[in-house]
Amino acid sequence: MKAMINKKHQHGIALVLVLWATTLLTVIAASFAFSMRTDTLLGQNLAAAARAQAVADAGMQRAFYEMFKPISDLQRWKGDGVPHQWEFGGAKLSISLLDVSGKIDLNSASDDLLKGLLKSVGLNDEESNILLDAIVDWRDDDDLPRPKGAEVAEYKAAGLKYRPANAPFETVNELQRVLGMTPELYASLADTLTVDSHQAGVNAAIAPRKVLLALPGANVELVDAYLLARQEALLKNSPPPPFAPAAAAVAGDDGSVYSVRAEAVSPDGTVFVREAVVKIDQGAVRKFVFFSWKEGEATLKPIVEEKVTIH
Repeated sequence: MKAMINKKHQHGIALVLVLWATTLLTVIAASFAFSMRTDTLLGQNLAAAARAQAVADAGMQRAFYEMFKPISDLQRWKGDGVPHQWEFGGAKLSISLLDVSGKIDLNSASDDLLKGLLKSVGLNDEESNILLDAIVDWRDDDDLPRPKGAEVAEYKAAGLKYRPANAPFETVNELQRVLGMTPELYASLADTLTVDSHQAGVNAAIAPRKVLLALPGANVELVDAYLLARQEALLKNSPPPPFAPAAAAVAGDDGSVYSVRAEAVSPDGTVFVREAVVKIDQGAVRKFVFFSWKEGEATLKPIVEEKVTIH
């Protein structure tokens, strides 16, 4: 009788061990299956991202092709920032070109050009000098304040918790942190500025009225007469006339700087954005000079189905 009980007890223990072993194997198998599924999904996501990136880069090449077309080509894309819709490899792209050489570069502009801009939006000579020195002190690489500028001590005295960057502006928005800059003044200046042209002057052939007014020696009469002549030349498909005040603040050698953006949306919804700042070198052999090439941020907006006709 005792032997029979011991035998049943042993069978019970064996059954428990079998159940534990089965449970353990089930957990291991499930964990392995989950890991394989995760790896598969990760691989699929990486492949989808790579395809979207390749399509976005193809969009950039299409933009470069358009930039090389002669100005006389009526189908040539303009550097006005208007998105062009294109389909490639089953994906949809939104591609834009923005010529920034008609704006004033915060990091490269001369003192005279920046001061002219400040005076053109209503600051007097003294106010312009103070803000000009603060702007230059922000972008230079030392802690020595200009005569009317601002470095660490001045920001601390103003009760600000930050100090000047002592480095080039990374974005135009950063100008709002400069001591003495007001929201109203920034709103007046922002659309005339860039950090992407990398040029000390401006391209008068495409510069807006506010930028032309900032050029040393410019006035309302000269600027309005030039804009009229420039528009007439455009309608005749002729080169724009020279603008005398721009002679002291030209944008460098012949060529324009573009901010190029291509946003690709794959059929599976994967999005990739490529952005670049590039200049066309108008030498004996035309070529591109790249200032930046990076991944951009998606707009998170659906691409408009209305398309610009592309031949």
